[in-house]
Amino acid sequence: MHMVNGAVLEEWSRLTDGQVVEQVLSGQTALFEVLMRRHNERIYRAARAIVRDEREAEDVMQQAYVNAYTHLRQFDGRALFSTWLTRIAVHEALARVRRRGRIVPFEDRRDTSREPPMPQTATPDPERQAFSRELAALLESAIDRLADGPREVFMLRQVEGMSTAEVAGALEVSEDVVKTRLSRARAALRRDLFERAGIQSPEAFRFLRPRCDRVVAAVLARIL
Repeated sequence: MHMVNGAVLEEWSRLTDGQVVEQVLSGQTALFEVLMRRHNERIYRAARAIVRDEREAEDVMQQAYVNAYTHLRQFDGRALFSTWLTRIAVHEALARVRRRGRIVPFEDRRDTSREPPMPQTATPDPERQAFSRELAALLESAIDRLADGPREVFMLRQVEGMSTAEVAGALEVSEDVVKTRLSRARAALRRDLFERAGIQSPEAFRFLRPRCDRVVAAVLARIL
């Protein structure tokens, strides 16, 4: 079992998700690696937001990819492939925490639609960037402390950069619920970190190359 080499990955990376899916379904199954590498960080962040454990998040990723590969013909293109894949990962992660009784029901009762928008942080200078890196662990801890509901939404919407509609589709909730939960998460984090430290959320929960390789290899060993 070998992963696709870098030159081939570069060639196929120019295709859309839908085009890669078509190639995988036509028999070029090894190209599923393109999809995994393209979406690994998003899927990791989605799983990590729910299970709150790095190793378990990787287990969730592997199973989610296997599930996606097994049911790939069910992808009909009505949603983005990334949203469809994220939804599979979310279902797998939620199933795990529910079996362990760890998820807390979340009610969206308070109207937060009038909360002030999240302040935009200017591009930091080198000293600020270094300071932000040192505090990245604190940011991750603060996100972990968010309540179930706001935490997943914040991770997907603010950290991963998905649109409100994409997050709603992935979590299977309404867009209004996404907006409310995001407002709550932002307010909590603003008090805890953002106003005081100016941490850049995209630096949190990175899924870098060595871990990416490990997950890709494990999934390919199971599906090919």
